[in-house]
Amino acid sequence: MLVHSRKARWALWTVFLVLFLPLFALPLLVVLGASFATHWSGVLPSGPTGANYRAATRGEALQALTTSLVTALTASVLALAAGTWAALAAAALGRRSRKAMDALFMLPVAVPSVVVGLAVLVAFSRPPMLLNGTRWIVITAHAVLVTAFAYQSVAAAITRLDPAYEQAAASLGARPGYVLWRVRLPLLLPSLTAAAGLCFALSMGELSATMMLYPPDWTPLPVLIYAATDRGALFTGSAIAVVLMAATLLVLLAVSRLRTRASYR
Repeated sequence: MLVHSRKARWALWTVFLVLFLPLFALPLLVVLGASFATHWSGVLPSGPTGANYRAATRGEALQALTTSLVTALTASVLALAAGTWAALAAAALGRRSRKAMDALFMLPVAVPSVVVGLAVLVAFSRPPMLLNGTRWIVITAHAVLVTAFAYQSVAAAITRLDPAYEQAAASLGARPGYVLWRVRLPLLLPSLTAAAGLCFALSMGELSATMMLYPPDWTPLPVLIYAATDRGALFTGSAIAVVLMAATLLVLLAVSRLRTRASYR
């Protein structure tokens, strides 16, 4: 730590715990407790049961989890491909053009996600790109929303690359395509995996744009959580939310292991 005094360190830890516990840890712990409860008549939920998780891992909930995973994985791959391509292209542009590219890709983040959902709905509800009523309109909206984060992560990593590696490969006769695949992209691999994990996590929790677009046969898990709590099934909704968090964390843990291996490589 930057603070060397023992008293100062204890003070910082105290402030951290005072801020972290009520703002972040406590709400999550309450959701976890509610997922095992049957009623809530006091300060905390009570009546322990596992029935909520049986409902959260079967039937409609299991199908919604699969839908969320497929949507998030597909949107993350599309966003990573588009963001990486754009970041590589922007690195070769002038300063003004690069700023314009940055503004263009950050636009979906600068406006509410419900506006992005409406824009996608209007844009893809008529031929020749008729996606309304299909799963692809949801995947497209998620990809649009998370591409900005992939672009920013890769663009920041590109600025930190040492050009000596590319220059050495080019001086040995390597073509630009070979330099890209065998030099630049391997050096960017840790940032690519980090961007993929971020895109996946954001897509798994996206609700606003999804509510405007999802067809009945493609219901992601956040929509199911909202529907459960809206009809008063708070404890079942809490169990589904815990399942969503667990699935997201497991995928992020796998991505983190890949990132660690890529960093050592």
